[in-house]
Amino acid sequence: MDPNIEIIKSSGEKVRFSLEKLRASLNHSGADKELVDQIIDRVRDELYQGISTKEIYNRAFALLKKKSSFFASKYKLKKAIYELGPTGFPFENFIAAIFKYSGYQVQVGKILQGHCVSHEIDVVAIKNNEMSVVECKFHSEEGRNCNVKVPLYIAARFKDVKTHWDTKSHKNDLNEGYVVTNTRFTEDALQYGNCIGLKLLSWDYPKEDGLKDKIDRLGLYPITVSTLLTKREKQFLLSRDVVLCRDLIGDSFFLDHLGISEIRKEKILNEINQLCNN
Repeated sequence: MDPNIEIIKSSGEKVRFSLEKLRASLNHSGADKELVDQIIDRVRDELYQGISTKEIYNRAFALLKKKSSFFASKYKLKKAIYELGPTGFPFENFIAAIFKYSGYQVQVGKILQGHCVSHEIDVVAIKNNEMSVVECKFHSEEGRNCNVKVPLYIAARFKDVKTHWDTKSHKNDLNEGYVVTNTRFTEDALQYGNCIGLKLLSWDYPKEDGLKDKIDRLGLYPITVSTLLTKREKQFLLSRDVVLCRDLIGDSFFLDHLGISEIRKEKILNEINQLCNN
């Protein structure tokens, strides 16, 4: 393989191809070393100058899916979160679930009064009498990062709500403002958010505790990760607020409603059980 092969990211940026990054993403799927090595050899043989990261992903995904829908589902996690769009509302429910399964009481779309105006907050999360307001920035297109304007705007909203909150007597203390995105923060966004005291959560930030890490740790996979459900079936489930794979465990009513055969339903539930209990 030519060591100088350049690939094109979804943002349009050209970078040198990294075997290590491909190996890491394949390892993350749970595939064993032998299968990972086989896929890397195949993908490496088919590389060419200017190939897109999407094309590399598609080739690796197809090879994984041929072997195991479970491995393929884990591998497509990042893409699956983009598929929660385009409104962003399923993403808010998804983030609420992450807080809920981390021990918080949660509310989605709650109106809180600020000092100047009222604000609709994406997720309000309460734990140990401490309240956090969580704002979600969802991108349905790959390659779009969360820039400094987002934490600037959210810091201003948080300050307005907290100024009013602190003038009243409450059971819960309002201490934290969160910015959560399914993409990545720019350097300026990270610098400003950390400086102003916001909690930041993105696909891979904080290191080893980003969205991808929390999802794996908690077994909270979105239903869009399934390789067995069709796009139409996923959209139907999302429209019924079924965002998590685990929402289907023990309640296959929604699959019955879709008219899915018993044989196919068994395969889908087996895939979902593997993901949630892995």
